[in-house]
Amino acid sequence: MHVETMLDRIEHGTFPKTTLSLKPMMQGTCLVLIEVAGFATSTLLIVLGLPLFVFLFLAGWDLALLFAQLGNLANHYASAEGPARIAFSRDLQLAFLVLAGGFTLLRLPAFIRRLCTKLEQGMPHD
Repeated sequence: MHVETMLDRIEHGTFPKTTLSLKPMMQGTCLVLIEVAGFATSTLLIVLGLPLFVFLFLAGWDLALLFAQLGNLANHYASAEGPARIAFSRDLQLAFLVLAGGFTLLRLPAFIRRLCTKLEQGMPHD
């Protein structure tokens, strides 16, 4: 009985031939990049549109009232001192990051399932 080990293959030079198909790999990479770009774009649009929706809802869908409140906020921001402006800017940045991260975490499992399904359907299996 003869057992062939990896060392025997190295000594005899009998390596299994591997074929690397470049086209399916590039197609899969492009599909993933397109899907990730769409996911990121839609998530950012949701996060940026959500405050507008909330403010319009609070203003009773009246654009004049919304812009009056935005003007009031702009006047208060312009008249505020430097440290208060910096604190307000940091609060807005933190709120944006928390909202974006939260929506991303909420949407990520469905996105991964959808991406796996598309990859399974479109990629040939060996």
